[in-house]
Amino acid sequence: MGERLDMAVLDDAGQGALNRLILTLADSKRLMGIRYSDWLLGAPSIETGIAASSMAQDEWGHARLLYAMLKDLGVDPVPVEHDRTAEDYASVAALDDEMPDWAALVAAIVLVDGALSTLLESFAEGSYESARGRVPKMLAEEEFHASLGAAWYRRLAATSGEARELLTSATRRMLPSLLAWVGADDGPMRLMVAAGVIGPATERLATYRDAVQAFTDLVDVDIDALAPATDWDTRRGRTEGAPTEESIERVRGDRNRALFVE
Repeated sequence: MGERLDMAVLDDAGQGALNRLILTLADSKRLMGIRYSDWLLGAPSIETGIAASSMAQDEWGHARLLYAMLKDLGVDPVPVEHDRTAEDYASVAALDDEMPDWAALVAAIVLVDGALSTLLESFAEGSYESARGRVPKMLAEEEFHASLGAAWYRRLAATSGEARELLTSATRRMLPSLLAWVGADDGPMRLMVAAGVIGPATERLATYRDAVQAFTDLVDVDIDALAPATDWDTRRGRTEGAPTEESIERVRGDRNRALFVE
């Protein structure tokens, strides 16, 4: 691990960059939890539905821990969690819409959750003390997600019918925005690399490619031939677009707002 980050030496641009990094991770965790929860009853078996429930709880717990890091920057996480519009969310674009089928969720477990783990591993090894203390537990809990996702991905990829076609389509659809997100090298991310908060873009991207290539090869998707998406939104640290409003209403807890207790 590198030297510990002295928060006092971060200028406004550095604090803004750290705020953006925390938000893109926390928002993605929050939306990943929503996508898991969509399949509590629609999974192929009772056991996988229970697993989806467990993983949804993991993701929401991880999101809460990440949002809490905003306090280091003097930001109250409560309105961040519950008052923003969809256009303010920094979650990775692959989670903007509901997963249309089980194959798409399986692709998301391997590719999206895998991208989150890649960035979190780099974050945990960096100079930011809150990440060094909190993220390793998240990564340990992610091991179950990775195991389940790998088993299902291989299972669907081994078929010769619609399931494989859906898995291939979802893989191709998700990867460009994920490659852009993992390998982001804009001004704010360069500030975080310079401060030792996160590893270099080339290193992160290489780690991610190595982690998922064995799966993309199963569906004949050449990850090295895919170009990262170019429609980059520097303000939010993600590609352009936004989650559906219905998703954000669920994330904010609008339906139960009158019962909200912090």
